[in-house]
Amino acid sequence: MTKKYIFQTEMEVRDYECDIEGIVNNANYVHYCEHTRHLFLQQCGLSFADMHAKGVDAVVARMNLQYKVPLRPDDHFTSCLNLKKEGIKYVFYQDIYRTSDNQLCFRAQIELVCLVNGRLGRSEDYDRVFAKFIEEE
Repeated sequence: MTKKYIFQTEMEVRDYECDIEGIVNNANYVHYCEHTRHLFLQQCGLSFADMHAKGVDAVVARMNLQYKVPLRPDDHFTSCLNLKKEGIKYVFYQDIYRTSDNQLCFRAQIELVCLVNGRLGRSEDYDRVFAKFIEEE
């Protein structure tokens, strides 16, 4: 990894995440990314569940996914992210690298928006905790 990321976490592929071809099923990469975003949110001092209880839900609006090199059972990997804000959208740039050889396995651009009491809007809590990480465009 030569890129600088604002957050990263280590994970391991579990056997049940793989398909008959012996590689991680494509949907599991999205799960890895979601888990990474939730851990990032916790590091920022917010709870996804607490935000929901306040009537604020960050929901995925769009995903662009690129599968590069497959992960296999027992592979260890690093899930990384960067963040930008474009208007009311939070854009997460997420990469997954296999630990053994630092090979880029997956890349995603995931756009989230906030629903505040069921309506598209801004979240002061998210804006506040993400402010040090993002530059609004």
